[in-house]
Amino acid sequence: MHRTGRTRRTFVTGAAAAAGSAALPAGQAAAAPRGPRAGRTVAVLGGGVAGLTAAHELAERGFAVTVLEKKGLGGKARSMDVPDSARGGRRPLPGEHGFRFIPGFYRNLPDTLRRIPFPGNRNGCHDNLVASTEVMLARTGREDIRLPFSTLGTPPGPLSPDDLLRTVTGLLVTAANLPAHEVAYFANRVLVFFTSCDKRRLDDWERTSWWSFLRAARMSADYQQLLAIGITRNIVATKAEVASTRTVANCFEAFFFNMLGRTADGEPDRVLNAPTNEAWIDPWVAHLRSLGVRFEVGATVLDLPYADGRVTGAVVRDADGTRRTVTADHYVCAMPVEHARTVWGRALRAADPQLGRADRLETDWMTGIQFYLTEPTPVIHGHINHLDSPWSLTSVGQAQFWKGRNFPADYGDGQVRDCLSVDISEWSRPGILYGRTAKQCTREEVAREVWAQLKAALNDTGRTVLRDSALHSWFLDPAVDGIGTPEPRNDDQLLIHPTGTWFNRPTARTAVPNLFLAGDYVAVDIDLATMEGANAAARQAVNALLDASGSAAPRCTVTPLYRAPEFDALKRHDEFRYGLGLPNLFDLG
Repeated sequence: MHRTGRTRRTFVTGAAAAAGSAALPAGQAAAAPRGPRAGRTVAVLGGGVAGLTAAHELAERGFAVTVLEKKGLGGKARSMDVPDSARGGRRPLPGEHGFRFIPGFYRNLPDTLRRIPFPGNRNGCHDNLVASTEVMLARTGREDIRLPFSTLGTPPGPLSPDDLLRTVTGLLVTAANLPAHEVAYFANRVLVFFTSCDKRRLDDWERTSWWSFLRAARMSADYQQLLAIGITRNIVATKAEVASTRTVANCFEAFFFNMLGRTADGEPDRVLNAPTNEAWIDPWVAHLRSLGVRFEVGATVLDLPYADGRVTGAVVRDADGTRRTVTADHYVCAMPVEHARTVWGRALRAADPQLGRADRLETDWMTGIQFYLTEPTPVIHGHINHLDSPWSLTSVGQAQFWKGRNFPADYGDGQVRDCLSVDISEWSRPGILYGRTAKQCTREEVAREVWAQLKAALNDTGRTVLRDSALHSWFLDPAVDGIGTPEPRNDDQLLIHPTGTWFNRPTARTAVPNLFLAGDYVAVDIDLATMEGANAAARQAVNALLDASGSAAPRCTVTPLYRAPEFDALKRHDEFRYGLGLPNLFDLG
């Protein structure tokens, strides 16, 4: 193996760790770093949410951590400067891979946010979360549906099956105006899942698409758009026709009880009160540096050589093309799955077959574009699902949530007053302007097509919401490259969840004693490619590392999604029925 650059000796002496082996209580300042003991150096491969979470937990427990990141710290969660957009001493316009959505049913990520100090905030970066108050399903050529998040309120006590049916039915009758029999059927399917035992969820519903579970093919177009497609796009950002029912319904269940105020971290829909790096990533990196974490940005991991039953190093290429090997006692692979599996060589895969199964995991394109506007254009105080848009658009007006910022005074050239951030989820369907897919369009054509689809959804009810004259500029994630050519590329893709995906998701602990996996593709309770999933996977990876190293440090808390205790008895009954080969008690077929 070719070895250049840093040795293990330089890795150890160049890294520092926080004193002590115990995790620090929230809000407590770190002790001064000191040199690590033998066996306590860790190379974290990837600086996204998973990698930074792993570094955070390990540094608090006295490990010497170096994070290797190819692009920018924060990964897909980061915000980024729009090149050449700053004038007059202002900051560059903020761009991003996609807008942040941090629902109240997340339970692990919020804990990390509380432990990141932020000036003036008692609860650290967590206090930078602000709640939206509504969501809109924008219909093209039809009346839009606006839903306040206070619609359901908090029920007076435990829910019975009848209470659940009435709650779901009441919401849909009020908001969706669907045929009564379709509303009743959807409410029944919700009850079936909520009362299904874990065995049925895994063996049956993991292998059944959400589309099939809802019998969407037999229902009206509105049922399909609102309940099959709309729910998956808003809550889990995946495709109803192929997505596992277990994945979709697990998160729908948590979101539903979050709306009822059940054991939630906060409001159902929350965003940050500033661009992501300002509100979260930059303070996080600064805090990790204070704990002794070292960062090497521009280091691309090429290979994880394996010999004598262990990973022997991480071969990296620096931004200047230099190849070198970084060595440590332990390695946490926190890269996105499409990149991670390129560095798992044949010998490593032979040592742990679950690495090979990860090749079956699928990714797809979901990428953001931001439109900078010269007039405030909040539309609503929350997210918008452009339900009929061919490219499956979702959007949010951001400036309204950045209360501590004066957009024209702080960013750009002084003319921009708002940022409409849009996620494009469908890249392989023809648009309305050019009749081509997003992958077939140039970057400029993508921007014009998305703008046209936004206007078609928002300017169709007698008022002009988006004005061409207010469009200042736009920014498309630079990870998208080569579109409009025969070889379109996206370097930052999203893990998707077709039926059966769970069985190919690896665990954080591998059969290789010094290799651990952290990322939103790792098997965790939320079972969804999210920042919460990445955070939970990193916690599991750290716990596995602590076990392997014999550390006495406290293990990370990994909190599962909320599940209503009043349905436990029905789930036990369903487990009995499942063992007899019978359907769920409430399943009408």
